[in-house]
Amino acid sequence: MPWKGLTPVDLRMEFITRLQRGERVTDLCTEYGISRKTGHKFKKRFEEAGAAGLFDQSRAPRHIPHRTGSEVAELVVAERQRHPSWGPKKLKDVLEKRLGHGLPSASTLGEILVRKGLVTRRKIRPRQRPRPTTLRPAHEPNDVWCVDYKGQFRLGDRSYCYPLTVTDQFSRYVLGCEGMAAIDEDQAREAMTAMFREYGLPSFMRSDNGAPFASTGLAGLTKLSVFWMRLGITPERTRPAHPQDNGRHERMHRTLKRETTRPSKPNLLQQQEAFDDFVWKFNTERPHESLGMKRPGEIYSPSPRSLPSVMPEPRYPTHDDVLTVNSAGMVPVPGRGRLYLSSALTGQLVGLREENDGRWLPSFLDLDLGHFETDNNIFKPLVPPSLETANV
Repeated sequence: MPWKGLTPVDLRMEFITRLQRGERVTDLCTEYGISRKTGHKFKKRFEEAGAAGLFDQSRAPRHIPHRTGSEVAELVVAERQRHPSWGPKKLKDVLEKRLGHGLPSASTLGEILVRKGLVTRRKIRPRQRPRPTTLRPAHEPNDVWCVDYKGQFRLGDRSYCYPLTVTDQFSRYVLGCEGMAAIDEDQAREAMTAMFREYGLPSFMRSDNGAPFASTGLAGLTKLSVFWMRLGITPERTRPAHPQDNGRHERMHRTLKRETTRPSKPNLLQQQEAFDDFVWKFNTERPHESLGMKRPGEIYSPSPRSLPSVMPEPRYPTHDDVLTVNSAGMVPVPGRGRLYLSSALTGQLVGLREENDGRWLPSFLDLDLGHFETDNNIFKPLVPPSLETANV
């Protein structure tokens, strides 16, 4: 007879009762319309668990590989609270290294953060097609350093803070983050001298076109960029209004702002402590996807070119007149009075050469500055490729 009328549990109990009275499993299975496999299954379940074994069992698997345990979820939440700006990929990498074993996928950890209200899904923005520039690619540490002032902000005491930041383009290593009360050329030079002393010298220094890195004067020179050039560092400038030309540095600024200025600290001293803590974590703890989840400190190494104890003097060809730029930014032209170059070159030695066509060519180190036409006393500046604003 088929199992109808009574509940399945009643029929199973009846089946077991008759089986205990001595009836054969084969005959009972035929009568109840079930297979012998099913009959033996209920017999075994009754022997192991009694009447409770005859109730329907959960069909959910006892082990679900993709289900995240509460302990893992707690670890992810705690690590996110320690590093509010880190995404699931970084959290997964750090926790796996700490625990010594694998964790669920980054997307699974991301869902945990969403459920806990620790992350807000960002709007999907259309990707901008990258456009090449004439900026030099960095192939190893210290090929290119990037320097900039992060946007100023107010501290708790209502004073302003202007962070000067320097990073290595290749490794993303933060070489310095110095909070300053103002944008000041002398303070910037002092801070960068300390970085040169600790890390050595880069080949190129990339900046935007703002002070104190560049000017609207001759060749865009400033006293700071002249200082770099004296050390054998070539200044390199991004295109105006194109922060993407220094995208890696700007991306670091976004993380810096999120982790150190929201909220800002009561005063500059405490803000600097926050900057120093950020630099340490960014360089040694925070994994970077673009570095294969390595830390910048695992990639960066100091430059073999050390800061000289004495600034080397410029050298010029023997046929050049070597002249010192006076405090007004001028040099004498033989038989032609004085020529104004730039106040950024004050006190610097420049070369002055008479060319075959009668024009005079002033130069600073390997940088030709322009042509002075003696017949009409007009100076026509040159824009050298090395300092030319990057073009598409």
